[in-house]
Amino acid sequence: MDGGDDGHPPPTQAPGGPATRLARLVTELTAPAILVSVLTVLVGWHAAGGGHGLAWGLLATLFATGIPFAYIVGGVRRGRLTDHHVGVREQRRVPLLFGLTSAAAGLALLAALGAPRPVLALVAAGVVGLVVAVGVSHWWKMSIHSAVAAGTVVVLVLTFGARLLATAPLLALVGWSRVRLRDHTVAQVVVGGVVGGLITGVVYRALA
Repeated sequence: MDGGDDGHPPPTQAPGGPATRLARLVTELTAPAILVSVLTVLVGWHAAGGGHGLAWGLLATLFATGIPFAYIVGGVRRGRLTDHHVGVREQRRVPLLFGLTSAAAGLALLAALGAPRPVLALVAAGVVGLVVAVGVSHWWKMSIHSAVAAGTVVVLVLTFGARLLATAPLLALVGWSRVRLRDHTVAQVVVGGVVGGLITGVVYRALA
């Protein structure tokens, strides 16, 4: 869910060429739904091990990204949304609220079923992040791509150790792709990364 500076599609297209094609590829591969899905499965697997942990991760993923992304795809097909990144700011509020509701419901279900604390902590961090995103998106276009990328790096480091700091260049790559495609300003990318990293670090560390 990212888009232009003023809430409308950029007035001009990003420059063409190999760099732009690479930026589009990076944007797709590091989409919030993909990063959160992979991260949630990894955390579930690490927390409980084997098939049991994988099942917890997949259940959390269903509510954190599966249902919300299905809603967005449906909105695109019906013409209510411009694209699967929700590139128009005015269109973001309802999908974000839907995602927040889905994640909160998933968190309640996971808690009732006795999910591992790291899985609960990760989904809880997502819920808090979505609350902030809903508020900010009302007036500004903070990059959710960057927020999720920063949160992903933080969780990887807290879960698997300092060696996962090697994933930090992901933040710069994601930020570059969003600016290159003219979907965000540098400020929107930087603020998204700072907010995502701080929220995830505080919530995940406190609850995991």
